[in-house]
Amino acid sequence: MDPDGASPPRRRLRVDLSGVPETTLLTLYYRAREAASAFSVLDDPKAVELLAAIDFDFVGRFGQARPVFGRYIGLRAAAIDAQVRQFMAAFPGATVVALGEGLETQFWRVDDGRVRWFTVELPETAAVRAALLPADPPRRRMFAGSALEPEWLEALGADPANHVMVVAQGLLMYLPPEQVRALITRCAAAFPGGAMIFDTMPLRLTAFTTSGRGRRPGGYQPPPMPWGVTPGQLVEELRLEPAVGRVRLVDPPVAGDPATRSVLTIRRLLPGLRRHGPSVVRIDFRRR
Repeated sequence: MDPDGASPPRRRLRVDLSGVPETTLLTLYYRAREAASAFSVLDDPKAVELLAAIDFDFVGRFGQARPVFGRYIGLRAAAIDAQVRQFMAAFPGATVVALGEGLETQFWRVDDGRVRWFTVELPETAAVRAALLPADPPRRRMFAGSALEPEWLEALGADPANHVMVVAQGLLMYLPPEQVRALITRCAAAFPGGAMIFDTMPLRLTAFTTSGRGRRPGGYQPPPMPWGVTPGQLVEELRLEPAVGRVRLVDPPVAGDPATRSVLTIRRLLPGLRRHGPSVVRIDFRRR
């Protein structure tokens, strides 16, 4: 404490991530900028606080924030938040498993004082999250490991009576298709009566990333996205899975500036647009 009685400024944490783990810095950057913007579609003061706590050249690495992309990131988060709140309201004290959560601040946006939160993250990213957003058992816990391995299920220690919703935001598109299907199947088997929500990317965008294009002036290269889908087709395929009870595309809220609200309204009126672009998908698993 200084002579005037004020606390010294908190030292910012230097963060160095690469590959897919670095995408958590990109999404935090855009989410925080969107949250702080006029006509914001996402109330996320924790993200703004977190961005200020990190010693990283966001602008130098990723370039000036593009409002359109920030709006997309905010709308995606808002759509998933709404589904998590809905699940929590239906099942008070439910468990949310956040796969590949990175530096997402969803817990602070949706916390109802009862939800139990379990983060699954790769070790290098888990170390950063632990330093900035430390776990607070028993309600907030974290497992350092791959979402593709079964060990996190053992560490979670949940059963169907816990009412589990799995959130995979900004994750599945970085996995090969066969691993995506295996993960969904594993979650359906582990959490009958539970749910899963995730976002998808269209084939044209995933093809762009696998082509190696898109490098930013600061040297950032978007990682390849092996899993691209046509959302409408994916919904039809998932409905054939025996463990799946219901599948649907989730609309983002109609929010933001007048132009954004108009685009979102048109998107709702023209279902064909929803079935081919970036989408949020919710699966409800059958009870045994």
